[in-house]
Amino acid sequence: MSWQLTAADLPDLARGATLLGTGGGGDPYIGSKLVEQALGAGSITVLDPGDPADLPDDAFVIPTAQMGAPTVMIEKIPAGTEPTLALRTLEEHLGRTADATMPIECGGINSMIPFVVAAETGLPVVDADGMGRAFPELSMETFAVYGVHGSPLALAGERGEKIVIDTGDDDRQLEWLARAVTIRLGGVGHIAEYAMSGADVRRTAVPRTISMALSLGRAIRIAREDKRSPFDAIQKVLAPTLYHHVVDLFEGKIVDVERRTTEGFARGRVRIAPTGSGAELEISFQNENLTAHRDGELLAIVPDLICVLDHETAEPITTERLRYGQRVRVLGISTPDLMRTPEALVTFGPVAFGLSEDFVPVERIARTAGAAL
Repeated sequence: MSWQLTAADLPDLARGATLLGTGGGGDPYIGSKLVEQALGAGSITVLDPGDPADLPDDAFVIPTAQMGAPTVMIEKIPAGTEPTLALRTLEEHLGRTADATMPIECGGINSMIPFVVAAETGLPVVDADGMGRAFPELSMETFAVYGVHGSPLALAGERGEKIVIDTGDDDRQLEWLARAVTIRLGGVGHIAEYAMSGADVRRTAVPRTISMALSLGRAIRIAREDKRSPFDAIQKVLAPTLYHHVVDLFEGKIVDVERRTTEGFARGRVRIAPTGSGAELEISFQNENLTAHRDGELLAIVPDLICVLDHETAEPITTERLRYGQRVRVLGISTPDLMRTPEALVTFGPVAFGLSEDFVPVERIARTAGAAL
């Protein structure tokens, strides 16, 4: 059944989506402000992907998103017109009008971009996405894994630039070309791509991640207001979902951050010293957190979520906002089964990032270490 999202929901949605974004997806505060400005006192209809009455098989859905390095967003605020321009450009190219839009990922600003489009156009937003978290490359989609391809893609810039790229079923080439254009637009562009039917959404998307993000963000806030553990609240919300394993990986203080913006990505690592004695935790990232090691031992690896949170408030911290001295708690969260198939792991598992280690489910590691919440 569909439901209505209002401006009052945006802070909770941003908080929960940032947690699911595992460090990436762009600045959620900026995204929520863009939606708030476009929405005003109105509301946006959110469609349940599992309900054919909400989303018929022949509905035409065009996902919308931001592309680029999240570090750029801190200094280069978008004009706000780019996402809808990208959507209209793709509609014109395809000769067909969208019935709904949808996120391609559920992290940070990219949980918000479709709502900017919806507020400006009146379109509904489908409660699903194509990553179940955030990934750095637009080819890393469950859509692509299960047969829906990104081309043609429309990309829009802040000065009204419009580019259409079509690489057929080669999503890696699409990423490579779109990344090059994004870099030349200053490091950030807005895109519309992976146009598909309602039936395709049900077959290829990770369902109900918007409503889950909203529930997560709300539960964290209410737990803090009630002076209860927000970490217990996270576990309670996720337990009945596709993300039901939550693992307590580490707690400590950030003692070193190495971060650089290169080739359209924010790449680096962060070292965290333990609260007590023992070895440090090291997290490597490419926009999003990819691996967590302690004393050379693997604790979690992509595509499972590695989430860095404030140790008291459970406010999630994105990779571009990691700072020396922050006291943090690191959680590992399992991804849905459709993101762990052999085909999925080829697309966005360790091998896709050039990592030498194989994927090991975070809950399997936890059973050995005894770290589950």
